Amino acid sequence: MTPQRAVLLLRISYRKPEDDDEEQLDEAMRRRREFSKGIGRQEEDGRALADRLGWRIVKVIPEDDTSAFKRRKIKLPDGSTALRTVRPGFRAALDGLASGEYDGLIADDLDRVARDPRDLEDLIDVVESRRPRIPVESVTGSLRLANDADITMARIMCAVANKSSRDTARRVTRKHEELAAEGKPPGGGYRGYGFTAAGHEPIEEEAKILREIAARILGDWDGWTPEQRTRIDPDVGESLNSIAADLERRKVPTVTGAPWRDRSVRSVVTKPSVAGLREYRGEIVGKAVWEPIVPQERWEQVRARLAGRNRAVDLTLKRWLTGVLRCSHCGHRLMGWQGNRGQARYWCAKPHGGCGKIAVKAVFAEDEVQRQVLELLGHPDVLRRLRTVADTEVTDEARAELAADEEQLKVMAGMFARREISFNEYREGRTIIQQRIRESRALLTSRAPRALRRLLDAEDVAAGWESLAPADRREVVLSLVPGYDVLPHDRSAGNRFDPGRLVPIEA
Repeated sequence: MTPQRAVLLLRISYRKPEDDDEEQLDEAMRRRREFSKGIGRQEEDGRALADRLGWRIVKVIPEDDTSAFKRRKIKLPDGSTALRTVRPGFRAALDGLASGEYDGLIADDLDRVARDPRDLEDLIDVVESRRPRIPVESVTGSLRLANDADITMARIMCAVANKSSRDTARRVTRKHEELAAEGKPPGGGYRGYGFTAAGHEPIEEEAKILREIAARILGDWDGWTPEQRTRIDPDVGESLNSIAADLERRKVPTVTGAPWRDRSVRSVVTKPSVAGLREYRGEIVGKAVWEPIVPQERWEQVRARLAGRNRAVDLTLKRWLTGVLRCSHCGHRLMGWQGNRGQARYWCAKPHGGCGKIAVKAVFAEDEVQRQVLELLGHPDVLRRLRTVADTEVTDEARAELAADEEQLKVMAGMFARREISFNEYREGRTIIQQRIRESRALLTSRAPRALRRLLDAEDVAAGWESLAPADRREVVLSLVPGYDVLPHDRSAGNRFDPGRLVPIEA
């Protein structure tokens, strides 16, 4: 039968940055867009093949940044760990074929579908689970699983592709190890700030900026005005945000043309290459062949000062209505923000995608929401109903069923790993059990959350509220109401806060 619900699987991989360097991210996105054009070409060719064969494609699954060779350590359903390729798109295609949602598979080439023999075997299991077999075709003709000869050939070609990938990985790794040992630049890839792409020669204009950043962090820069100098503690140095804002104001370009941010300032000045050191896989392996832009001793001082700042940062939630309040103008959630004169407020923050048009003083909004929560929980009948919901036999039963289903899923995974059941049997059983797990979890999460249960169990609700951490206060509020829309401030009423600006969102 000619497939009328075929899935088109597309895949292409690209080299990502080895870390989260801010200066590399925009360049990575540009290169990703270029590689995504290859996905477009694969789709055109795949659809043309489907037209020739008379197939109808109902789903296109792109894997535009996915390796079919590189494996990662993951936790299996039975609790053990193993090295596996991580390909959600490929797995979604297999699930659709196994369930009957799709009745055929088209890809560009065998190596677009699998470079790991284990992935190919999973596809073969699904294809052979039906009679007649599920049709599989490729643009190049390298992937067909219509009979045993096709399957044998696919296994051989997948093994060859896997060996090719392993050979390439081994040669590249050995070459990088050799370059690192000799202190030479890695070659190719992304141009680091301060150096040319070819030869890794210093660029003096950027080198000056790197030395300036180091001096501003260490508090001994000679470019500050007398007024600025009085505001900066030499033992602390200037903040990364302040440095980024000044570089932006002066229109100092980055490598990619992206705006300066605190992360990009930190990234460019803390690279070992800046101090004339060679790094490989996150470790400094020795001196580099190029001269340092910032002397090593001074560079180490910069890193130590920044590390000290990290330890001093308090990341606990302070503004507990963050994510509770919603902008009535654009629908964006308001964030805690430091306003003018050091006054905290909730703002529809433009730097985070908001419109910037709605803001409210934090202390007024928090006092009003707290008043409403305590007033609501002050009614005995409300407390009684909430306690009934929070502690119910239905919830206890759901917890027991959830634990039993999760244990059964682990047992089934172990049986499949030991080949006691087939993939198709495991797949069918897993689908049924996972549906029950989703239902049990939905029931549990619809009940009162942990923070509200603690508050309901307190003898004095008001005292219990005072003892809650900011994150728990937010959890309690969101368990009672989906949030609040914040209306614009009526300037005709002066600067006095109007509680009517906070309108509860209907569930």
